[in-house]
Amino acid sequence: MTRRDAIKNTILTTIGVVFVPRLLAENNYSPLLNRSDFGNDFLWGVATAAYQIEGAHDVDGKGKSIWDTFSHQKGKIERSENGDTACDFYHSYASDIALIKEMNLNVNRFSISWSRIFPEGIGKKNQAGIDFYHKVIDKCLELNIQPWITLYHWDLPQVLQDKGGWTNRDVITWFSEFADFCTKEYGSKVKNWMVLNEPTAFTTLGYMLGMHAPGEKGLNKLLAAVHHAAMCQAEGGRIIRKNVENAHVGTTFSCSHIESKNQKPANIAAAKRYDALVNRMFIEPALGLGYPMADFPVLKKLSKYMKKGDAEKLAFDFDFIGIQNYTRSIVQHSLIPPVLWAMEVPAKKRDVPFTDMGWEVYPEGIYHLLKKFAAYKGIKKIIVSENGAAFPDKVENGAIHDKERTEFFKSYLTQVLRAKKEGVPVMGYFVWTLMDNFEWSFGYRPRFGLVYVDFATQKRYLKDSGLWFKDFLAH
Repeated sequence: MTRRDAIKNTILTTIGVVFVPRLLAENNYSPLLNRSDFGNDFLWGVATAAYQIEGAHDVDGKGKSIWDTFSHQKGKIERSENGDTACDFYHSYASDIALIKEMNLNVNRFSISWSRIFPEGIGKKNQAGIDFYHKVIDKCLELNIQPWITLYHWDLPQVLQDKGGWTNRDVITWFSEFADFCTKEYGSKVKNWMVLNEPTAFTTLGYMLGMHAPGEKGLNKLLAAVHHAAMCQAEGGRIIRKNVENAHVGTTFSCSHIESKNQKPANIAAAKRYDALVNRMFIEPALGLGYPMADFPVLKKLSKYMKKGDAEKLAFDFDFIGIQNYTRSIVQHSLIPPVLWAMEVPAKKRDVPFTDMGWEVYPEGIYHLLKKFAAYKGIKKIIVSENGAAFPDKVENGAIHDKERTEFFKSYLTQVLRAKKEGVPVMGYFVWTLMDNFEWSFGYRPRFGLVYVDFATQKRYLKDSGLWFKDFLAH
């Protein structure tokens, strides 16, 4: 490295950490950010999930998922909203994928609705559902957009939940059948696969806290779901590797840069437990390290659900991992919730900038996470498979001037580039999300999209943030 390069990197790091958000807000551009700095092979994409965008919840033979059921239960979703119609991507997929092309993005990461393929969970297949994903894939390929498939993004068939869902060890067999079919059916066209989306999130929120589908609560349910999901994570990888020639196999993790509120021993210990739960519970078994029991002792109770040979089957040599980051977590000791004995200090109480979700805007966090995961032996490549921000948007004369979101992307990308320049093997960045959609228990209030959706008319508007990506990626 030349002295000039060293000075440039120092300036980039300093400005990225301290001054970038303010400078960008004032000047509305990033003089330090250039597409070419990321390299010609760096991937730029968007990420979506089937239940959040597809709608058509009972069309063409689709069966019910746990979210179809959960979203219709009283008090579960803000304003009693549901994903029955969502963005109606099922019928507008062609024009929506064309928007990805318009923004000069080259990856469409999407998930397959399990119950659209197998209405009864396993067994009989639904040809209309199978054909739909062929059409989505073919449209991507036609527009020279890479299709990246996530096998499971939270929409378990309801009939399988009726049998215990992720708490039933049979889910390993059920998921294997689903993964085996999908990879054989679409593997000749799709080479990039992700097994699970954020297993920590769907197990804790769905089987411990009851905040997400299927709305279950209890430590034993959580532990069973965790172990079975971790087993499926590795088994899904093996199935993809077996069925797809030249497959590029990964899985994704929800991540948060975690800091103790202060240096009090109780708070430091709480932050370690929180880190073990949020950041390490699924990556370490996949790497052959086992569950992080030392820092989160309750995980020792997983032995109740482990059978002979499971420890070895938890590991799989992934080609890449996806990290999904939105915020930072400042953690303190707390008597609630029990077992974890830790809770976050809300951003609103810390006098820091935050999004419409109440999440702190902390660009340096993604840098720390990229460095953290790259430090694991066995991590070959990393994709930022989700990053984005919800802010209140409004249409003004046919335009959406979402300056805060645009600056969010610039400042976070500056930190991604910082990590890449320091040797982190980060090879792509996928925005959450293509368009405003059904944001789980929050309904349609939070808007994360590069594209604004008028849910009453299904009309789309490209936001200024989407136009920024279009311009940034064109040069």
